[in-house]
Amino acid sequence: MSGMISTRRTILCAMAVFALQPLALGAWLALIPQIKAALGLGKAELAFALLGQPIAIIPGLQIASRAMNVVGPRRILAAGFLMQPLVYVLPVNATGQRSLFLSLMVVGLVGAFMQVSLNVYAGRLEKQLKVTVMSRCHGFWALGLMAGSVFVVWLAGLGILASILTITTAAAVFGAAIALLLPRLAGEDRSTRPPLRRRLRDLPRALVYISLFVMAVAMAEGAMSDWLAIYLAERLPEGATYAGIAVSIFAGFLALGRLVGDSLKRRLGAVRLARATLGLAVIGLGMMILPLPLIFAYGGFAFMGLGLSVGFPLGVSAVASLDDIYEAPNIAIMSSVALCGFLIGPPIIGLLAESFSLGIGLAALWPGMICAFWLSGALKPA
Repeated sequence: MSGMISTRRTILCAMAVFALQPLALGAWLALIPQIKAALGLGKAELAFALLGQPIAIIPGLQIASRAMNVVGPRRILAAGFLMQPLVYVLPVNATGQRSLFLSLMVVGLVGAFMQVSLNVYAGRLEKQLKVTVMSRCHGFWALGLMAGSVFVVWLAGLGILASILTITTAAAVFGAAIALLLPRLAGEDRSTRPPLRRRLRDLPRALVYISLFVMAVAMAEGAMSDWLAIYLAERLPEGATYAGIAVSIFAGFLALGRLVGDSLKRRLGAVRLARATLGLAVIGLGMMILPLPLIFAYGGFAFMGLGLSVGFPLGVSAVASLDDIYEAPNIAIMSSVALCGFLIGPPIIGLLAESFSLGIGLAALWPGMICAFWLSGALKPA
């Protein structure tokens, strides 16, 4: 019984840190329009400045994977939580495009360390306690992201700086405390010498396939996040102000899919779950871009959210189980490839929409989803 209580407590603490970590990011995302107006940036200038965060995340993931064996995910998480109030005040105090870009690089670097730590700990938790929690953890991450944006709106009367400091400080106190309450898992106290670097040809073939699978899913998720509101605005009567509901529906069903994903994985297995959800995404995309009444598009938003919800969590669990020594580097490689997909998806859609139409641009996601359907076979445990 004590083992069961310990397992339950560990899972609850893990879900708590997954929910607390993105509060700061959610608050920042909600503040971007105000920062854009305050700095007088155009859309292109803002787009370039926002690239600072993902540009820093990609090398940051690789550095974090090397540090994981030396410091351990619990201590990196605790330190990351305590640093969030310091780093998130930088972009809200930016004085122009360049300072915003540089400050977001700092934010991205800290975020990379925390992202690898979260996923490594959850991956070890699944392997060592024989539980399935990755999807639910990422569901709580999505809920935390949404909560951060709600809190910053609720605290708007305090001003931008005070509101972001309030949220990040609260998250830092509770997040650092809970991170240190997480029990040590095997692997955290391994020799401080990081694993030897591998050449590309030494990477497991399954890691390559899983990374490409997650990249295709991330590409579609990024496109949905950036273009759904614009898509709905084009279909609504002129002057309608509720186009943002498209993103809300998508994000809500994305979180729902992740919260029930672990239960479905136990029943269906990773491969069948991946293919079933991708099938929903393919159908949902068709409901959006085919000449159907607008009501079908709302269903398409929901189907896309459910269909793309479990791809990343399934990928993390799969690569974490490939190797006990290289689990952190494997997760970092997969996350970097996924981030590339998340970044290149929206501009590809934009270029196609500019030349043809947004419907044709979104239809370009279909080949990637079909490839992901085929690559999902790599999710099967070895």
